[in-house]
Amino acid sequence: MTAATTAPHPPVERGGPPAALSSARGRALGKLLPLVLFAAVLVPLALIRWPGTAWPDALTVDLSAPLGSASDWIIDNRDSHPLFLYFFGHISNAVVLSVRGVYLLLLAAGWAGVTAAAGLIAWRVAGVRLALTAAVSFAVCGVLGMWVPTMQTLALMVVAVTASVVLGALLGLAAGLSDRLYRALRPLLDTMQVLPAFAYLLPVVLVFGIGVPAAVLATVVYAAPPMARLTALGLREADCGVMEAVSSLGATARQRLLTARLPLARKQLLLGLNQTIMMALSMAVIASVIGAGGLGDRVYQALASVDVGAALAAGLPIVLLAVVLDRTTAAAGSGTGSGPGKRGRLGWAVAAVATVLVAIAGRLTDRLDWPETWTVNIAEPVNRAVDWMTAHLYSGVPVIGGTADWAGRFTTWVLDPLRGGLQALPWWAVLLLVAALALLIGTWQTALTAVLAMAAIGVLGVWKPSLDTLSQVLAAVAVTLVIGFAAGIAAARSSRMEALLRPVLDVFQTLPQFVYLIPVVALFGVGRAPAVAAAVVYALPAVVRITTQGLRQVDPAAMEAARSLGATGGQQLRQVQLPLAGPALRLALNQGVVLVLAVVIIGGLVGGGALGYDVVFGLAQGDLATGLVAGAAIVCLGLMLDRVTQPTQRRTERRTGRTRKAA
Repeated sequence: MTAATTAPHPPVERGGPPAALSSARGRALGKLLPLVLFAAVLVPLALIRWPGTAWPDALTVDLSAPLGSASDWIIDNRDSHPLFLYFFGHISNAVVLSVRGVYLLLLAAGWAGVTAAAGLIAWRVAGVRLALTAAVSFAVCGVLGMWVPTMQTLALMVVAVTASVVLGALLGLAAGLSDRLYRALRPLLDTMQVLPAFAYLLPVVLVFGIGVPAAVLATVVYAAPPMARLTALGLREADCGVMEAVSSLGATARQRLLTARLPLARKQLLLGLNQTIMMALSMAVIASVIGAGGLGDRVYQALASVDVGAALAAGLPIVLLAVVLDRTTAAAGSGTGSGPGKRGRLGWAVAAVATVLVAIAGRLTDRLDWPETWTVNIAEPVNRAVDWMTAHLYSGVPVIGGTADWAGRFTTWVLDPLRGGLQALPWWAVLLLVAALALLIGTWQTALTAVLAMAAIGVLGVWKPSLDTLSQVLAAVAVTLVIGFAAGIAAARSSRMEALLRPVLDVFQTLPQFVYLIPVVALFGVGRAPAVAAAVVYALPAVVRITTQGLRQVDPAAMEAARSLGATGGQQLRQVQLPLAGPALRLALNQGVVLVLAVVIIGGLVGGGALGYDVVFGLAQGDLATGLVAGAAIVCLGLMLDRVTQPTQRRTERRTGRTRKAA
């Protein structure tokens, strides 16, 4: 009887809508009514002042001239102005020297020393299985003929991750100890984490030019926010009882930090390290567009020439590097490692001595470089396979059609009508639609932010390209949600299905964004449809995981009540699980949108066009005005999409945090 009374929506109820649903509709109408009245007054005035459906030219600001002048001034004064000579110049030189020093150290250790170091570190952290995985992964990088590019990427990664961790930890430490600074930094970090990686490239190129310094600094700016957020979160959520006990013993603020707060925040700090490493690897690969070199440059050059075999040969080491780094840092954070490497400082000493001995042996035997006879060229067979696919699978397949046919039909039936429909909408209707969506799921503040961000796109003069990008994002999000929700529901209802999906999702979540472009180019060629396909595959793991977790965390009492009332499995899902998992599903939508946008922008490299193409064009041609305007529009589009899909659960979490602090 008690369980039955706790059911929020009795599944067998046949009458009108539940009271909670009616209440939600009433709240939604109450939110939208002021917006309707506001639009009824302003829209006629706007139509009188600016007739037509396109964004008014009078509201557009041409930034090409001032941006071009600023770019020319920076280029002309980069070698003479004190700001560049004594500030940016020193930063650039320090980055170059650091990356070069790490790279030379890796080369001096030789392939045997680096492979041994990777295996022994993994052994110390997580045991024998991961040690073998790490050693084999580095060996495969050599077998594929990518040892030197791998070391270049690893050197850049070491410097970028070190700087990101230091910067993020300092910001997180300050935010964790100061409420005022935490409130000031939180919206900034929120915004930085939803911006696509491409948005970070042009500003650093404008200051530091094309090359390694710009690539490293863009990576640092992109990868530092997770470390800052998780450090602040770990410090602020330290157990109150422990902190009171330490304070009662007369500990100073510094002693409380070193002996209580930081040890209690260990898992959060290591999770921040893991996220920083993965984001830095992703950005380091993307930064090949601005001269980062290494594996990303090989992938970029191969994609530019549509050489799928060469792209795959460089992409596989990126995947292996991502898997090894992710598993090693995740094991360090969870403390689940096993084996003799967990026995204390002696294990680290043994690992260090063994690495040095292996490196010395390699130098004495003159085996520092990976032997040419041990390499395997996979580019040619892969390209032959792609040629076979082009001849047999691209088109003309009976009944189902070929992959090129699918891409063409998706473009014709979905992408083209969606883009045409968005671009045909009056500009004021788009702003009202954005405001309504943001208001329904958020607050007036989020709605105002979303509308201003969308309006800024029009002011920048890139309204139509932005709507083109938006059409690709919406199409990709729709496909992602259909597949992701279906897979998440299946995994939540079947432990066997979840076990089958887990390793696939684990691997997909560790891959850098760039890597997803390789298989879609092989399957679909170039165009907007391949960019959408890559975005769908990249965003699916997060949507599936969040959906599964949300459905599994539904109150068991509500499920038991539904079963006791004779509800079928489908009724339990539709009337209990999905409504109660609403916050998790909205979070899945938000994360799906943010992740899809990141890859749709990169899809400009494979024919996606729109804003992504403008950024690539600006970087390739040195037209920084075009690239910077497109980058600013990407920032605004990402901010708008995040606010429109931002789940209200975030506000609940903030209220919960304030309540916990007050208690």
